[in-house]
Amino acid sequence: RLRAMGAARVHWTESRSAGSSTAYTQSYSDQVEFLSHRDTLMAPPDNGEATVLQAGRHEFPFTFQLPETLATSFEGKHGSVRYWVKAKLHRPWSTVKKAKKEFTVIEPIDINTPALLAPQAGAKEKLARAWYCNRGQVSVTAKIDRKGYTPGEVIPIFAEIDNCTSRAVVPKAAIIQTQTFIARGTKKQKKSVVTSITGDPIPAGKREVWHGRALKIPPVGPSILQCRIIQVEYSLKVCVDIPGTSKLLLELPLVIGTIPLHPFGSRTSSVSSQYSVNLDWLSTIPEQLEAPPEYSAVVSSPEAEQSLAPPCRSELGDILEGPFFAYIQEFRFRPPPLYSEVDPNPASESIRPRCMTC
Repeated sequence: RLRAMGAARVHWTESRSAGSSTAYTQSYSDQVEFLSHRDTLMAPPDNGEATVLQAGRHEFPFTFQLPETLATSFEGKHGSVRYWVKAKLHRPWSTVKKAKKEFTVIEPIDINTPALLAPQAGAKEKLARAWYCNRGQVSVTAKIDRKGYTPGEVIPIFAEIDNCTSRAVVPKAAIIQTQTFIARGTKKQKKSVVTSITGDPIPAGKREVWHGRALKIPPVGPSILQCRIIQVEYSLKVCVDIPGTSKLLLELPLVIGTIPLHPFGSRTSSVSSQYSVNLDWLSTIPEQLEAPPEYSAVVSSPEAEQSLAPPCRSELGDILEGPFFAYIQEFRFRPPPLYSEVDPNPASESIRPRCMTC
């Protein structure tokens, strides 16, 4: 017998105090099942007798369909998302043989969507105080081209840091991963730095400008946003270390996807992701094109007059409501008429030729 399973589980404990001499431990657990499939690879015969397999190696191929929406496999400090296949071999008068094999699932996240292609920007400022004295203000503005990225890409950071204090400050940027575990209405978070860069110290009264400072994304797991009990989120934090006071932090949201940016570019990828272009027909075009046939051999005179006449409004109604590209395709591959030195429709002799100098 075969069983395929997939589930998200969270568990953690917290110590709580109920007084000066009393303490207890509170546990939090929850589980969400994504996949459950059972199958019998070798059923016993209907007469009730046991199935006998000869000595040797026996293989029983199997397949099963995964649901369309599954959370990405994940291993965290307080929870996990796991998928596995378990097989059992039942034998008469003997113990059951078991085998288990885990497999990985990656939820597709396409960054070629308008929401993930939108630029992200923000601004913050902070007063530097020490011993109740105002030492000036530090402000930062930052912007990135889009919200969605994939591992291995470089995030160009555009930022301005104004140091109006009397001491030097140090700008930094980092990608932060936030793991959120939810159970019984309580959240448990774990944050970690994925990667970071440090800028040069900014002297007092000076301004620093980042013209696309590069921050490369290392190999990390994609965002998990649709699971009820486990979420994995990312953010870009631009911070300024200010001596004598807390840091100035500016946070921009990020989504780490699995489908990279469309090769046509960020400005057109949002459209191309909705209307995919099939270029397979290019392979059917021969290297040397044949000469086009004569126009008269393809279209007769009545048909030519009818095709060259503009369509009436009633005929265009259905065409314009549907894909207009199909209407253009009808005339796309018709060859042009051949050029001839002799006018096939000469002017009548009764018509007096006009003098070009008059």
